[in-house]
Formats: sequence, C-alpha cells, structure tokens
Amino acid sequence: MRLTPEQRAVVGHPGGHARVAAVAGAGKTTTMVARVLHLLERGVAPGRILVLMFNRSAREDFQARLAAMAPAGQPLPDVRTFHSLGHRLSRSLTRWGALAPRQLLTADWQLERLLRHATQQALQALPEPGEAALEAEKLEALAHFCGLVKAEMASPAELYARLDVGEDTEHFVAAFEHAETLLAEQGLMTYSDLLYRPLRALEADSSLRGRVQGFLDHVIIDEYQDINQAQQRLLAVLAGDQAAVMAVGDANQCIYEWRGAHPDTMLENFTATFGEARDYPLSSTFRHGHALALAANHAIAANRRRPDQLCLAAPGNPATGLAVGQGSQGLLGELGAWQRRGRGLDEACLLVRSWALSVPLQLALLREGVPFRLSREDRFVFRLPLVEALAGYLMLALDAGLLRDPGHLLTLLAQPTPFVARERLAALATRLAETQRWPERHDPLLAGLKPHQRRTLKRRWALLCELPRHAGWTPARLLEHVIESLEAEKVLKRAAARRDKGEEDVRLLDVLVEQAGEAPDLATFIELLRRPVQNRDDGVLITTVHGAKGLEWPLVVLAGLNEEDFPHYSRDNPLTPPRLEEERRLFYVAITRARERLVMLHDGGDHRPSRFLDETAWQDGQRVAERLAGEAGGETPLAVAQPGLVRRYVAALGRSLPLEEAAAPAGAPPAASDFRVGQRLSHAVFGEGEISVVEGDPDNPVIEVRFRQAGRRRLIARRAPIELLEGERA
Repeated sequence: MRLTPEQRAVVGHPGGHARVAAVAGAGKTTTMVARVLHLLERGVAPGRILVLMFNRSAREDFQARLAAMAPAGQPLPDVRTFHSLGHRLSRSLTRWGALAPRQLLTADWQLERLLRHATQQALQALPEPGEAALEAEKLEALAHFCGLVKAEMASPAELYARLDVGEDTEHFVAAFEHAETLLAEQGLMTYSDLLYRPLRALEADSSLRGRVQGFLDHVIIDEYQDINQAQQRLLAVLAGDQAAVMAVGDANQCIYEWRGAHPDTMLENFTATFGEARDYPLSSTFRHGHALALAANHAIAANRRRPDQLCLAAPGNPATGLAVGQGSQGLLGELGAWQRRGRGLDEACLLVRSWALSVPLQLALLREGVPFRLSREDRFVFRLPLVEALAGYLMLALDAGLLRDPGHLLTLLAQPTPFVARERLAALATRLAETQRWPERHDPLLAGLKPHQRRTLKRRWALLCELPRHAGWTPARLLEHVIESLEAEKVLKRAAARRDKGEEDVRLLDVLVEQAGEAPDLATFIELLRRPVQNRDDGVLITTVHGAKGLEWPLVVLAGLNEEDFPHYSRDNPLTPPRLEEERRLFYVAITRARERLVMLHDGGDHRPSRFLDETAWQDGQRVAERLAGEAGGETPLAVAQPGLVRRYVAALGRSLPLEEAAAPAGAPPAASDFRVGQRLSHAVFGEGEISVVEGDPDNPVIEVRFRQAGRRRLIARRAPIELLEGERA
C-alpha cells in the first residue's frame, strides 16, 4: 500500500487522541484501513478496536477493503454505524434491566400514525387548533423536530424556541411529550431512540457506565464533522479514560446542520470533549487538478468557522478544466461536447442544490431526447404531485369533458392542499362530476368544514369551470392565472414541513412559469409535462448536492448557481452569517465532486449569478494551473485576485510563481464594510436611493435600496454598479 508522508504519519500515530483533517478526495478510507492494519500488526487485539462509519454503504465498503488488505486468516475489528452500535447497546441495557424492552418502528406509516395520535392529543389543549397540523408534511416536520431533540439532547421547549419551524407548530413541544408517552406505553422506539435511550441511561448511572467501559483501546470515526451531540456524548462514554479516539473528517464538508451536525464538532468541541489531541492534515487530493483545488480553496476562504488548511492537487491528478455557462443550453452544449470526445453520459453528473432547480433541466433533456436518470425516481418532473395537478388544470382548457371525471377532479381539488381530508375531497369530486354544480350551503357534504375551507374549495371549483374559456391563452399566462387563483404560493409555504421545503415548492412554480413561456402552445407544454420517462442507465445522473456527498464523477455540471437559489435565501428567510457559511460549505462539497471537468451554470436573465461564482476565482485557478504546467507565461507576473492564497498554495507544492494583485475594475463598488442602513448611493441604472436593509455576510452583504424612481431593489453590494454619495462614506 503506497502512502504519502501525511498518510504515513496518521497510520503511525503513536497514541492518544487525534484529529485527522482530510480534504475531499484525500484517500481517508485507504488511510484508515492502513491505520487498523498497523494497530493489528502492533499486537492490538481486534476486539479492542472499534471503527465507526457514517452509513451502511460506507461501512460495507470499508469492511471489504479491510478484508482485501489484511493477511489471510487475520481476525478483524468491529466496523459499525452509529445506529448498529446503538442497537447493540440497547439490547445489552435491556438484558441488564436498565431499559424496558421495545420494538423498533421500521415503517414510515407506523411513525406517522403514532405522531398523528400524539398531535391529536396535543391539539386538544390549544384554543384554536390548526387544521394543518395533521397534514402529512406537518407530521413530517414534527418527526424531524422529535429527531432533532434527541440528536441534540436538548429540551423540546428550548429547541423549539431556538428553531424557526414555521406556522401551525405551536403544538410541537406537547406533541413530543405525548409521542414519548405513546412509545413507552406501546413498547416502541424510533431510530433516534437507538442512541437517545442508551445514552440517557448511561449518563444517569455510573455503575452502568462502568459495565460498558474498559473494552476498547482504539476508536476510529469517519466523517466526524457530521456527527451530532448524542453521538459525540455516547462516544465519550464508551471511550472513557482509556480508549484513544481518532476523528477523521473535514469541517469544510459539514452540510448536515439541519440534522444536528456542527462544524465546531470537528474543531473546538473535540478537545473540549476528549482532551488534548494531535492534529494531522491530509491535504493532498487524488481527485482533481490544480485549477479546481485552487477554486475550492478560494470558495471556502470566506468562511470563518473552518480549518486553516489548503487542499492540494497531488501529482498525476487529471488537469481538471473549469468553465462557467448559462442555463439548459450550457448543459446541452457540455454534454454534447463530452460525447463528441467519445465519453459516455453515464460518466457525468448534474448537481443541483434542490430538486426544484432540476425541473427546467429535466425538461430540456426530454425535449432534446438526451437520456438521464435521477437518484430519486419520484423526483421526475412529471411524477411530482404539484406538477401533475398543474398539468391537470391546464388540460381543462383544452378538454372540458374532464370536468365529469371524478378522478381528475380529485387530483385538482387536492393539490395544492386545501387542508381538507382526502376522503371528503373524493366524495366532493364524485358529486361535482355527476351534478356539475356546487352543493347547496347546508349540504351534509360540506358539514364540518370551516368557512375558509368552504371558500377555498368553492373558488377552486369556479376556477375549474372557467378554464375551458381560456383555451386561446398562452401557456405562461394561463399557468400564472391558475397559480394566482389557487393562492398557491401562500398555501405551499403554509403546508411545508420546513421553511426551506416551502420555498423550494414556490421556486418550482417560478420554474414552471419560465418554462411555459418557452412553449409554442398549450398542448405542447402539457405534453412535455406529462411525457412518460424512466431512468436510463446510460444517461446523465441528476442528484442533489446532499445526495452526492462522498461521490465523484469525471464530469460534474453544477446548475442553478443563481443568487437566492445557491446560496438559498429569500425576503422571508434572509441569510445570517452562520447560514451563509453552511451554504458555502455545501457549494464546496458540490464543486469538489469533479475529476476531469467542472461546469458551473447560472440561469441568466432576471436571475443574478451566485456570489459563489466570483468567490471561486476560477479563472485565476485556470491560469495558475497552466503556469504550473509550464504551458504559458514564463516569468511575467501573474495577476490574481488573492495573491496571498495562491502564493501559499504554490509554496506548499514546493514551487514558486511571480504573482501580483489584480487591479480592481474601473467603477468597482466600495468595500462591503462601508454599507449601513440610511446611506445614500447612486446606481448606474436605477439612479439615487437610500439603503434600507443590510443582511448576510458582513464582508459581502446583500443590500435593499429604496430608489427614488425604481422603487425597492435588492443588490449584491460587491457587484452592483453603485457609488456612495459624497458625505456618506465612513
């Protein structure tokens, strides 16, 4: 096994706790396998070593590689996930009488039924119970809240006060307590309980801790940046004062804060929990070339909560090419060029921050007959319930006979949700299909509905009856009319399990209207939305950045790089500095999935390119990579935006390059730190105005300006063609 000096240092770690900061593609699995084999060679008993992996697939991969590298007949240590470790502990503590026996809930419907019961109990104490509380997405939000309480080992009330969980959630704290009672009464537990219950028992009883400690000498944990508070505290209990803990991970790739992970877990919190530790870097990536390594270093540099570590391209890596393009045409052009080079589409991956951003790209691929596959088949555009319903509304404009189809009417009455039980909607759809008339005021079919529910459904029926008169409208006009009549944006935000889910659904509406504007006629647009398609193994993979964690592809196309899409924020959900740092880490993970080529796409038009594009300084990275390869430039100083960072990178390679700082472009805006509420400025297009909001990253804020002629506008301070008026500079 050939190892770099940095990897050999980790493998030969003499003892005590250690933190291994491994950049993306650093060969950490190889290093961890070598570390385990080294411990076995030194005579450490396999049973005294525990290896913890983040998920089952990572565990299986590690076990296979360890078995392949170990001498024949060598007994191997335990390799587990946290859930399997918790399962074993739960069984032991149950056998000892410390925990009551419980059965694990493994089906989603079982958990949903229990949470529905808990919600109904909690709602009884509210003066005005929210009718949305029993919707599937709200129950999903409650499940997430309950899991987070147990992941962070926090009190439900404290966590609820800290989180922004949206409307119709006042019952969450009480529902958590009712759910805990139901689980105990019925002898059930959730996956979160596999760690939560043993940890609570162990932390409360020193004699129990004594029974589980002293069995380990070495604990090695992969993806340490992604563990939560419960996992870290359980590790501390099991390690006790004897076991040496080696944490392997990368704080720059911590992208699961919504699940209880925190970048500080890999930073300050490790030593606070375990004590002094020796730090080891794994700085060399074996995945991509200098241009992308430099882009990644530039991209993450603006984060304050990060390790002081550069990602370095190892010798012999591919000379990764970088490019920036626009929209679906940029995607199609890249895929076409890739195929002309004799490469397969199955070697390419299209990444998006959220599934809604994949919709226009799916439609473009469908139009051009380019095969593709999705990591989640339910995210095919035509399988989304909201898209199916909107297509159904549009179909009524061309076929009034659908008003007599109860199944079709049920789909349209149910989407977006009117917060009415589906059984009642089905009965109403059958009646409307038969009578073609709205029921009388005192009809039993409407009994029990609240006034606003009746109004919503009656307006929806009026819209359905009206649509056949609009067959001559353009697809975009008709779709906008449907969305407005349904108050779809308001409903989707209210029904969403989490704020970001609601905003993703609203973004989907925007995307569909944009696509409708490109369709020649209504029939063509409807056909496109309803075209059947299946995953193609020979097609380009479409997945989200979260789904791509730990994976890599020769060609990566990262799409949807628009301000407010990535980084994700809105007027109702503005960026805070911690959220911006999390978005930047997600972007860092996205771009470091590529081996040979990375293409970053923004949408253009009314969409402003993401600030992350500029932060990568990708053109500087290309030029530096060319100079390091001896392709151009000689001794002429190379002008770059951040010569200090580039100089440090080149020096770490044992090289040197003449560098100078690139001059700021003429008319560049003032420094971001100059902006404050109340300042007056002049914009090259909008004229004079006054700053009313400054938000986001203090070093690169988004500002809202009230212009005298152009009204309110939101601008990225560093990019806008603005100038502070005399007397307004600090």
